[in-house]
This record gives sequence, C-alpha cells and structure tokens, in this order.
Amino acid sequence: MVLGSDNAAFPFTTTTTSPRFCNPISHRRIFSDVAEDVTVSVDGQSFLLHKFPLVSRCGRIRKMVVDSKDPDLLKLELVNVPGGAFAFELAAKFCYGSNFEITTANVANLRCVAEYLEMTEEYQEENLIFRTETYLNEIVLKNLDKSLEVLCKCDGLDPIVEKVGLVDRCADAIAMNASKEQLVSGLAHLECNVGSGKLHMHSQDWWIEDLSALRIDHYRRVITAMRRNGVRPESIGTSITHYAQISLKGVERRHVWDSGPFVGDDQRMIVEILIDLLATENITTVTLSFLFGMLRMAIEVDASLDCRIEVEKRIGLQLEMASLDDLLIPSTQTSDSMFDVDTVHRILVNFLQRIDEDDSGELSPCGYDSDGLKSPSHSSVLKVGRLMDGYLAEIAPDPYLKLQKFMALIELLPDYARIVDDGLYRAIDIYLKAHPSLTESECKKLCKLIDCQKLSQDASSHAAQNDRLPIQMVVRVLYFEQLRLKSSFSSGGCDGGVSQRFMCSSSGVPSSCVSPQRDNYASLRRENRELKLEISRMRVRLTELEREQGLMKQQGMRGGDGRVGGEMNGRAFLASLSRGFGRITMFGVPAAAEKKRRKKSGGSQWSEGKSRRWHKAASFAYD
Repeated sequence: MVLGSDNAAFPFTTTTTSPRFCNPISHRRIFSDVAEDVTVSVDGQSFLLHKFPLVSRCGRIRKMVVDSKDPDLLKLELVNVPGGAFAFELAAKFCYGSNFEITTANVANLRCVAEYLEMTEEYQEENLIFRTETYLNEIVLKNLDKSLEVLCKCDGLDPIVEKVGLVDRCADAIAMNASKEQLVSGLAHLECNVGSGKLHMHSQDWWIEDLSALRIDHYRRVITAMRRNGVRPESIGTSITHYAQISLKGVERRHVWDSGPFVGDDQRMIVEILIDLLATENITTVTLSFLFGMLRMAIEVDASLDCRIEVEKRIGLQLEMASLDDLLIPSTQTSDSMFDVDTVHRILVNFLQRIDEDDSGELSPCGYDSDGLKSPSHSSVLKVGRLMDGYLAEIAPDPYLKLQKFMALIELLPDYARIVDDGLYRAIDIYLKAHPSLTESECKKLCKLIDCQKLSQDASSHAAQNDRLPIQMVVRVLYFEQLRLKSSFSSGGCDGGVSQRFMCSSSGVPSSCVSPQRDNYASLRRENRELKLEISRMRVRLTELEREQGLMKQQGMRGGDGRVGGEMNGRAFLASLSRGFGRITMFGVPAAAEKKRRKKSGGSQWSEGKSRRWHKAASFAYD
C-alpha cells in the first residue's frame, strides 16, 4: 500500500482529482485468481471479496463474522457507510494492499470509513486510520487551501465526521492559516509615507471568495474560529457579505398578493445564521445597505422575530446614514399597508434609545462594539427628522395606511428633531388628500401634531387657503403668522425709524422725508390693530357657527349641510382675514406714494394683491 503525498514521507504526488480506480460496479472481483468467499452489500451495490484480508484489518467486519457463528457466512450487509460504495471500495483496496493515492479529494471519505470499519492499530500496524491521520496532520492542516477543500468534502459524512472531529480541525486550521497569512501579507505590504510619516497596510484575502463554497454550518464554525484566532474584523465582515450575496441570490422577492409557499428552510437557516454571526461576533464593519438587505431578506424568508429585531438594532445605531429608499420596505401582509411601517417604527425606537443612552452616559445593553460608530448627536437627530418627514410623505398616499400608525411615527420623534415643520405639514396634507373619509375629529387630532410656529411663510400661506385643513388649524396658522409679522415689524420698523430720524441730506440739513415716514409708521400700526380686531371678530363668529350647527342638529336638519355651510361661512371670513394680511406687504412704501398709487389704480389693487398671494401659495407645491 502506497500513499500519495507532497513530501518525502509520501513518495507519490498528491493530486486533487478523483482516483483512477473509482468506478465501483456490482459483483466486482478484485482478485480473480482466488475464489471469493463473501459478498458485501453497500448501498445496493455488492462486492465479491475474501474474508481474510477484511477480517485482518477491519474490526467491525471481524465482529460481524464472529457474532454470526456461521463458518460458511456468505453475505454481509453494511448500512449507513460514510461515503457509500466509493469509500468502501477504497477501504477494501487498502485491505488487499493495492496502491492508490490519498488526496484532498478522498481523505475525508477514507478517514470516516476507516472509523466506521474500526481499522485501528489494534488489528494491524499502520492501519487506515493511522495513514489518513498522518496525511491530514502533515499535508492538509498545514495549508489553508487544502484544509478548505477537505472541509468541503465533509458534506454527507455525518455523524462519523463529527465523531472524528474533522470539521473542527479543518475550521481551526483555516482560521490559523488565514491569521498567519494576514500577518505576513501585512508586513510584506507595509509602506511608509515619508511625507506624512503614516503607515499604510495593503493586503488581499483571497480566501473570502473560497469560503462561500462551504455549507452554512461549517461556515459558521470557520468564522467563529477566525474571530478566536485574531483575523481582522474587516475581513470577516467582507466574508459574511460575500457569502450572503452568493448563497441568497436565488431567493426571489415575494409580492403582497402572493399567498403560496415562498422559500425553503435552507434559505431561512442561512439568513438566521448570518444574522447571528453579525451579532455574536460583534462585526461592525458591514455597510448599512447590507444590513437593510439582510433585514429585507429576513422578512422575505420569514425568519424568526429575534433575528429581525437584531438587525433592526444594528440599523438603529447608524440610522442617520440611511437613505429614503432603504426605509421603503414592502409589506408582506395582504391586509396591511403597502409598506412595512412597524419595522421602521422599531428601528426609530432603537435609534432614540441609543440617543438616551448616550445622553445618560450608560452603556448599550446590546453589547456591541462602538468602533467606527459615532455617538448620535443633535445633528444626527436632525438628519433622522428630515429622513422621517420624507418617509411619511412617501407612505402617506397609501389608502390602507391606518391613522394610528401614521400618527405613531410622527409622535415618536422629539420636538427638537424638526427645526421647520414644512416637511411634516406636506406629509399630513398628502395623507388628508389620500384619505378623504377621515372624520373631523380625526383631522383635528392629526393636524395638532403640526407646530404652526415652525411653518415657513410659504407653508403658512398655503395652509391658510388649504380647504382640507380644519378651521381651527387655519386659525392657528393665521394667528402665529400675525404674531410673526408683528415681531418682525417691531424689530425692523423701530430700527428703520431711528435710522430715518437721523437721515440728513448732503448739506447737513435733515431730510424732508422724515415726516412722511412717521406717517407711514403710524398707518402700519393702525392696520396692525385692525388685524387684531378681525381675528377677535373671527373667533366670535366661529363660536356662533358652532352654536348654530348644534341647534340645527337638534332641530332634525341634516348635519352635513349645516357643517358645510358653517365651514363655507367660516372660510369666507378667513379669506377676508387673509386679505387683511396682504395689506402688511406695504412695509417700506412711503405713505404719499401709496396714496397716489391707490388713486391711480382704484379698485384694481385688491385683485392684484389677491393674484400675487395665490401665485405665492401655488409656488409652495403641496397639492
């Protein structure tokens, strides 16, 4: 018996191709000069052999012959032979002393079938177990490539392969050799930038792509061993990303209307193991887009809720770097909305919890390494606020989106997450337009979430003429707009008056335009008081409308007509108030010039002002 090898101990060259003799056929005669005395059946294939060479090396066959107590035993049947007929034929050739090569392609089968047949040193020296162990220790386990190839050949050899510990030994060998290669490669490619004095390391991990050929449970052992042996986290993260792309590329996206089975258990197991590796191995080097991809895949394959929550936690650590497309996760529930709002809600909760922990100085309960992740700051909260406003605007047209879920996302963010509420107003306006069946109380409850003091001038102008908003909302908008104009007038007008008070001509004599400016200032103050009175009258009128509506309902009249009429009267009154605001546009116009322009234009001024205001509101494109 001769064993092929790469060194002096094994004189024949080891190859990675299948042995030349591997072609088992039924009733094969290994030696034809001596009549066979036993037939061995393995996986439906029969081998005509001799008892003596088998009994002399195989403890299992010796026990079967002895236990049968039949000296003329003619047939033996072996069940669950690791490697099947192929591996048994190699073991039989070894028993007969035939020459063949032990290679990385057959050593796993030989080691397992030798264990199954109990080919130990107890029956003969340098038996098959000894020969295969020697080859593994001296050839395979010292080389990363060969260890990886042998580990791939371990598929289908359970449970014997676990008993002999071949999987763990190959996984440890791969991890150890990968760590050594990284160290050697890093030192070989270490460069020094003379100008900056900084060190730069360049290395390529060729084994990342080769690991994708492993079975998922074997891959998990290799990654765990790599982490234990000090392989760089960046390499491990890249390996996990590549493995997911290769092993999950065949999983098709499931649509909302698909109700049949969508994926097998293999893809589900792959997703759950990869997510578990991301959590237990503290990998912080994977990209945010990959995390969102794993989250979508976990939803597609119906992975466990714990796995989904784990990915959501990791996304919440860096939510400020996400894009709007990342958050638009399709829903897999036929009776729910088009987008998975619950998942986004949980991600946002995790983000806010991380902020609270950073503010309180406590450690994260998730136990993640914070390397490469900046602590969420106020700027991060503002980014997430803008991101969520865009997300709300995208999901608002969904007719199946429930009001409770929509409002829960809005209420979750703190007040300081939005400097301006224009994005929130736009999202709510879209939702009101897409859901005309909302009751008046629901509209009021939703619009209360808008801070009218944070609306820009364009948004306030649009809201003042928005028929979809409740009257109370329009009142608040007009009220705060009036306060803003008053504040702006008080701060800018007084300064202008002071500067104009000391305005002089080139000759040093006070200018004659001071007096008209004072008149204009007094006129603006009067108009401001008129606006206050109009708002007061409007409030009284609103109270009267509500009282009239209640009386009409009590008298048996249809409530819809009363409400519509009341709203029309109220909105007509609001329109008059909006026209009152238009008069404030006379800031900075001299009183004399204004009077002259009024006499010249007559009644056309009001129509022109109304046209300008409608044009300004139309530029704020929310409709």
